[in-house]
Amino acid sequence: MLCDKYKPLCFADIKGQEDSVIKIKVFMKNFPIKKSIILHGPAGTGKTSLAYALAKEMNAEIIEINASDLRDREQMKKIIGSASQQGSLFAKNKVLLIDEVDGITKDDRGGLMELLILIDKTSFPIIITANDIWNKKFAPLRQKSELIEMKDIDYRDIFNLIKDVAKKEQMNSSDEALKILAIKANGDIRAALNDLQTITEGTNVDSIDERDRELSIFNILRIIFQDITRNDILELLDKTNIDLDEITLWIEENIPNVYKKEELYDAFNALSKADIFNKRIIRQQYWRFLTYRNMLLSAGISVAKKQGRLGFIKYTKPTRILKIWIIKQKNIYKKSISQKYAYHCHISIKTAMKEFPFIKQIIISNDKIQKELKLEQDEILYLKE
Repeated sequence: MLCDKYKPLCFADIKGQEDSVIKIKVFMKNFPIKKSIILHGPAGTGKTSLAYALAKEMNAEIIEINASDLRDREQMKKIIGSASQQGSLFAKNKVLLIDEVDGITKDDRGGLMELLILIDKTSFPIIITANDIWNKKFAPLRQKSELIEMKDIDYRDIFNLIKDVAKKEQMNSSDEALKILAIKANGDIRAALNDLQTITEGTNVDSIDERDRELSIFNILRIIFQDITRNDILELLDKTNIDLDEITLWIEENIPNVYKKEELYDAFNALSKADIFNKRIIRQQYWRFLTYRNMLLSAGISVAKKQGRLGFIKYTKPTRILKIWIIKQKNIYKKSISQKYAYHCHISIKTAMKEFPFIKQIIISNDKIQKELKLEQDEILYLKE
């Protein structure tokens, strides 16, 4: 496969991710101030390739583990625990790669918690990759790690890369066809190389579909605030699995960073109307109003911008409202744990809530109690905060 044959071997081979290369060099220079780094972003942007390029630059042995295979705490400890402590037999250094950590939350049996423990104990850098690292289950992991966002690669960088590959492979592909492939790849180098291989085997370039990719919160903000000319902005929020309430919090927090004077008024006016429709949906259960809420959150806020595309903007996480939401979520965990404990110990939920500080210490100190209570991963993480 072309994507394997031409995968990057060093930092110089990494295309369109120059900022990420600089940040990973800084991380290694400062190691072990932080012992793990998370490369997050859409598929095909070079997360795994960057990890392998780092190992090559360090003259290090790389040990790759797919996180979806390490959901069990004992398995995680057995495979990664020893690797994180023992030196390499074949190279000067060692790098541990936990690939696709998103998979660890599915049917997780303590694997994520064990990974957090191993990060504290490791003698070697741990590189973690994820498509979406903003799931609330990953909050403790984000706190322990350096975050590097791998952004969509510009179609011009993809065009230059596949043009070079086509030349080396002696393919008779026109620049126009290669440019179409680069655009349809939608920032995914791996997809572009696979499509290039497809057209060399007789497939017409017009029959190749554009990659439909799930959008991250940062891509959503960038499109809403800066790309007001997009034709698909009304369908924008249909391309993500992120909760609409969370998207609303991010938009509210970042509107003042982007809009000024009259623009600010128009943007908040659209946001307030979106909130009105949201309340109507909750009260009346009339879900057709969701169309109007989505329209106001996307196009309604986008058209408030009068100056067109801006330069680089650093988007900030929601603060005040998000803190209220987090406290509310913690109270939910506290109540659910108290209910389970009260049932097993034949006491009232009110008593369990009152004595929760003592109950918390009892549960934390014994894994058997956690299993007997059948605590969810979120509940266990809450107890350990």
